[in-house]
Amino acid sequence: MHIKLRTGFLAAVLLCFAFVAQAQQKKDITLEDVFRKGTFRTQSVYGVNWMNDGQYYSSQVQDEQNKVNDIVKYYVTTGKPVATIIEGENLKPEGSNTPIKYDGYTFSSDEQKVLFSTNREQIYRRSSKADFYIYDIASKKLTKLSDGGKQMYATFSPDAKRVAFARDNNMFVTDLSNMKETQITTDGKFNSIINGYADWVYEEEFSFAQGFHWSPDGKKIAFYTFDETNVPEFNMQMWGELYPQDNKFKYPKAGEANSKVKVSVYDVASGKTTKMDTGTEEDIYIPRIKWTNDANLLSIQKMNRLQNTLEILHANATTGKSNVVLKETDKAYIDVTDDLTYLKDGKHFIHSSEVKGFNHLYLYNMNGKLVRQITDGNWEVSNFIGYDEKNDRLYYMSTEVSPLERHLYSISSKGKKKTRLTEQAGTHNVNMSDDYKYYLDYHSAANVPTTVSLHTAKDGKLIKVLEDNQKLKNTLAQYDIAKQEFFTMNTADGTKLNGWMIKPTDFDPNKKYPVLMFVYGGPGSQTVNNSWGGNNYLWYQVLADKGLIVVSVDNRGTGARGAEFKKTTYANLGKYEIEDQIEAAKWLGKQSYIDKDRIGIWGHSFGGYMTLLGLTKGEGVFRAGISVAPVTSWRYYDSIYTERFLKTPQENAAGYDDNSPLMFADKLQGDLLLIHGTGDDNVHFQNAVAMQDALISANKQFESFYYPNRNHGVGGGITSLHRFNMMTNFLERKLINPTEVNQ
Repeated sequence: MHIKLRTGFLAAVLLCFAFVAQAQQKKDITLEDVFRKGTFRTQSVYGVNWMNDGQYYSSQVQDEQNKVNDIVKYYVTTGKPVATIIEGENLKPEGSNTPIKYDGYTFSSDEQKVLFSTNREQIYRRSSKADFYIYDIASKKLTKLSDGGKQMYATFSPDAKRVAFARDNNMFVTDLSNMKETQITTDGKFNSIINGYADWVYEEEFSFAQGFHWSPDGKKIAFYTFDETNVPEFNMQMWGELYPQDNKFKYPKAGEANSKVKVSVYDVASGKTTKMDTGTEEDIYIPRIKWTNDANLLSIQKMNRLQNTLEILHANATTGKSNVVLKETDKAYIDVTDDLTYLKDGKHFIHSSEVKGFNHLYLYNMNGKLVRQITDGNWEVSNFIGYDEKNDRLYYMSTEVSPLERHLYSISSKGKKKTRLTEQAGTHNVNMSDDYKYYLDYHSAANVPTTVSLHTAKDGKLIKVLEDNQKLKNTLAQYDIAKQEFFTMNTADGTKLNGWMIKPTDFDPNKKYPVLMFVYGGPGSQTVNNSWGGNNYLWYQVLADKGLIVVSVDNRGTGARGAEFKKTTYANLGKYEIEDQIEAAKWLGKQSYIDKDRIGIWGHSFGGYMTLLGLTKGEGVFRAGISVAPVTSWRYYDSIYTERFLKTPQENAAGYDDNSPLMFADKLQGDLLLIHGTGDDNVHFQNAVAMQDALISANKQFESFYYPNRNHGVGGGITSLHRFNMMTNFLERKLINPTEVNQ
């Protein structure tokens, strides 16, 4: 009896140890976890609108049944909800018992009405159209903005009396007192004349889609007109029907005709439209328009086609007469930003510039005379948040701590009393309240998911953490996660390059590991930054678990390190970038724990282009590569982006051809997987077709895969899972456990 008890006790102890061991055993991340199940989905704080009185903000919150979204009012100083402004259940159109499912909302300036958008249809990267509704908070009545079809960019006037919008290439305005709709323009025509929103190339490369702005007093509307009649048409077939459908749209490739652009101002009271004077030269860009604080003075930014000259014009909105107040030139190119800010004193404006080698803030009077440089140093102002004139504090994000990080600072307009407001290492993105009293900080770091917190702007003091993603952190703790580590390396000429590396969790320094290099490398970009890496980072965990080291290095031409580093690649796009990646691969091959004969490379878009250059110009340094949606000749890409960095092909043919993978197809070494979506409106499938044709002509073997009708992202839902499964399988066959001889 005694022996039996001891045996039972021992069995219980062993069973207990088994449970503990099982509990401590980490799980491996799967592609289904990442791309299908949403196991590692990051939570955030969405739909935040700062309220007028500065003491409250509103946010979109799902009700308890997760069926409708309420709009909830929060007290800023505590971060706690104080009232439900709008119950989602009340958002029922007339004659319907079902509330709308809205994807965005905007308050009128008096906060008495709310503009909701629903049934949104994506057009290109930033453009969309939707059904808009006006909700009156007092009467709880929901009214459809227009019955004439879906609208684009519906926007309240500053006086809360009207809503302007675009539709079918024309501009409209609705009077909210009687819901009368007035058509402002009548010449709009598909693939010919666009009023009120951007053409394809402006949307993609100047980063805006809405092409109209209300004057500060709500009495005028400034808007763009694009005449794209002479722009060559691109035909992209969409598959699925019995007969493929043609999707024809205007796309100016490098050196081809651009839209002729003009800016006009519509006076609501008189119905009169006045064209603004931007000079006689038509082959120009107008990348930004903005109202000054004078309701009759419009600011217009104008650039030459090569984008190395920027002029700021001030135009009289009534007469259209303009004058140049500031002119800036550069030996390479000038980047367009949204930093231009007009002060309420009506006498000054703030402008950012790289004129002294790093992007900094400058104060000018309204005649364009420099008053002073505000920020200074061998670091970049990455984003100008705004100016609190009452307390004389400018807020901006910068790289002063490190090119790998972004932090919030404040400084006086005299360049004094600089204060760093964010302390945690990593990357901070800020949503500042309109009165500059508070801000939301969206912070993440390598290996650390996003945290959203509320702070006072004066000193950065924490009020409340609104989202800590603790659920995700708890989930990650159950998995075998390899840490992302940062390093630097020097090229042969002494240039320091930043990089990161992810090693297997069971890394043994005495073993030799294969390496996959991830590259983007385009002008002003970064892949090496101290921030949460999202799905790619999680995919790299899958690869690390299979025994692969993943590395990324930022080459010359990338951002956050000053104009000289960034613009080194001007007129020779691809040359220095791939030289640096090849040198980085060779440096990696010299490390004792890396197998120099099993180094691979992959990238998407510009990174796909770099991958092809690595396999064709790398002289065998790369054993395998995956090129997704690559540019294969810059002659195929759009005018604004390409000419900014290469000039036109008519002026710089060598810059286009000397680093085109098409020209070096016969030098392909290593295994290639080429992937592209046939519905890519940005980097056309034409690029992949041309590359395949060149490789076939050179009798080079390769693998390829096309995704029907998928756009430039080649992702979303099952497509992402399918693509990353295929890519993983390719790397297992060609890099991790290679069984085939390289071609």
